[in-house]
Amino acid sequence: MTDPEDPSKNEKPRIRKRFFFLQLDAALDSALWTLGDRLASTWQSITIFFQRFRARGLWKALFEVAGEAMTLGTAGFVLLLALAQPAFQETKDDWRKRGDYAVTFLDRYGNQIGHRGIIHEKSVPVDDLPDYFVKALLSTEDRRFFDHFGIDLIGLFRAISTNARAGGVVQGGSTLTQQLAKNLFLSSERSIERKIKEAFLALWLESHLSKKEILRLYLDRTYMGAGTFGAEAAAQYYFGKDITDVSLAEAAMMAGLFKAPTKYSPTVNLPAARARANDVLTNLVQSGFMTEGQVVAARRNPASVVDRAGSQSPDYFLDWAFDEAKRLAGPKSSHTLFVKTTFDPQLQQAADESMQSTLRQYGESAHIGQGALVLIENGGAVRAMVGGRDYGESQFNRATRALRQPGSSFKVYTYALAMENGFTPESMITDAPISWGNWTPQNYERSYEGRVSLMTGLAKSINTIPVRLAKEHFGIPPIIKMAHDMGVETPIKNDVTIPIGTSEVTIMDQATAYGVFMSGGMQTRRHGVTQITDDTGKIIYDFNRDEPPAKRVLSEQAATSMNRILVTIPVNGTARRAALDNAIPTAGKTGTTQSYRDAWFVGFTGNFTCAVWLGNDDFSPTNRITGGSLPAATFKKLMDYAHEGIPLRPIPGIDNPTPAIIASNVSNQTTGEKKPGSEETRLSIERPRMLSPASTKLIETIGKALSDAAPLSGASADGVTVPVQVGSK
Repeated sequence: MTDPEDPSKNEKPRIRKRFFFLQLDAALDSALWTLGDRLASTWQSITIFFQRFRARGLWKALFEVAGEAMTLGTAGFVLLLALAQPAFQETKDDWRKRGDYAVTFLDRYGNQIGHRGIIHEKSVPVDDLPDYFVKALLSTEDRRFFDHFGIDLIGLFRAISTNARAGGVVQGGSTLTQQLAKNLFLSSERSIERKIKEAFLALWLESHLSKKEILRLYLDRTYMGAGTFGAEAAAQYYFGKDITDVSLAEAAMMAGLFKAPTKYSPTVNLPAARARANDVLTNLVQSGFMTEGQVVAARRNPASVVDRAGSQSPDYFLDWAFDEAKRLAGPKSSHTLFVKTTFDPQLQQAADESMQSTLRQYGESAHIGQGALVLIENGGAVRAMVGGRDYGESQFNRATRALRQPGSSFKVYTYALAMENGFTPESMITDAPISWGNWTPQNYERSYEGRVSLMTGLAKSINTIPVRLAKEHFGIPPIIKMAHDMGVETPIKNDVTIPIGTSEVTIMDQATAYGVFMSGGMQTRRHGVTQITDDTGKIIYDFNRDEPPAKRVLSEQAATSMNRILVTIPVNGTARRAALDNAIPTAGKTGTTQSYRDAWFVGFTGNFTCAVWLGNDDFSPTNRITGGSLPAATFKKLMDYAHEGIPLRPIPGIDNPTPAIIASNVSNQTTGEKKPGSEETRLSIERPRMLSPASTKLIETIGKALSDAAPLSGASADGVTVPVQVGSK
């Protein structure tokens, strides 16, 4: 309590409080100084102690390098862990059952065309396989299989040195485990990302499976040529026997298939297959698995194969249809399925010959390594598909999975949007320099034509026109929506450059979208599977029953306007080499990307839509190939054949073909007469005689009546038939 009468008494509590804080400050300072002194003393003692271990001279350099290596190693480990995450995402689902499906495929006529999946009852355990078959495989593909951990570093360095001395790739460094990882989880696309994933997945497989399990999975799921997957299927196809019964010569021939199953397929090139088998026998001796005396009989008596002349598997189509069938059947359905497809073997043969003739004749001079196409009939049925030059060399389906810039073939979406917004083919627009932000598009010939019609703009593939339409009238999002509505499933980037085709799409995307023009603005309803049944005969999926009717995505006016423009392009535009014989109305659009990396032609008649792409897997430029040259010519070869002897359907909005044209087609097909000057584009195969439309309709009517009719009943056990009333159940 303070005393107002005596100020000296009031100062004593303040002095005591100040003295307390001074003592506290001194104690803290003393404690911190003492702690610091002791830490310094301790550190000095530790330093003095470790000085006796200090490295000098060469040892110091080694320890410095080791320290840096540990630092970089830790950083590298963190980086590898980050890179491993996308790979391990592939293992989340039930990956063991990815190949459990056993699917038999039928073409549009009900004929068997191939199988996909693994029938596990026929999967042979490794211990039951002939010893020499396993040794032949390992000596050729992975001699250190039982010694490495999924990645063979010794074999990898050996392959690198061998390839360096040879000046090219003559020996691979992938292990069987890496190849299995690719078969189970990844595609065959050549990229750094895929190789990184493959390496991590190989390590993952080695940590989760035994060596025998890995070997068995590899033998069950590897492509062996001629549409066969797995060693058991290959033995049955090539030799007509079980894998457990093959001889040493046959085992050597099968082991030689793993490197290049089409190149060394004995049904395709028996001399090459036997030469490859002889190399496998040499590998058996060099690896120490067998002696020369043990293989000499197999060298002198090479294997012979079952004659399979005329059989050819549509592998790219089957791979795509396999994925479609699994998606449509659902995970809870039976894994033994019978799938009727839309596949047409005659059209597929024509598609293969059209593409192969182009690549054989012009591939080297034009610097074109690959090609792909998709043929879709009016109504959405996919009739033929070419996914690459050689399925045996690469199972990557370029028709459905490769993303390539479409170039000017993408412009139709901007023009279609314009037609929906009141423009007509005769609408005038200015072809002049235009900039959008920092981007200034250029025309192909670096010139400008001033005021032109939209018909002229698309026919001459002028770049500034779609850009001006997008910038001044629509913007980019409506163009993206239009492309997706018409059937483009690939995500499209929101960029100002997309009106001239810079966003990547697939060949299947383009074929589907252009089908909208063929159908007068209705959805294409693209499909490759018409019906799926299980092993009991139960219908799991039916296209006509389970799919909704086609929706309109373009108005009739817009579709007609677009068709009026597109039919002029094969006549006086950039695709004159695509014009079909016999004046069959043809429409379409070319596409050529920057540096001539991709060349496209996507066209249609009233009957079919066909998208053709030519280019290279490594994105290297072609030898100045445009969409109006080889792609258009390839389109013409296939489409001329596809329209022989069939009723011609009109392109919506375009005058119907005359009866004289139809008669000319039938006459040419039955008499063998060819239109003058058309020999170089006419395919050598003959189209089978088909029923007339009236006959086809009559048979369909009878079939439907029989299907809808009430079943007969009343037959007794002793064979006496009891009269049955019509309509009784």
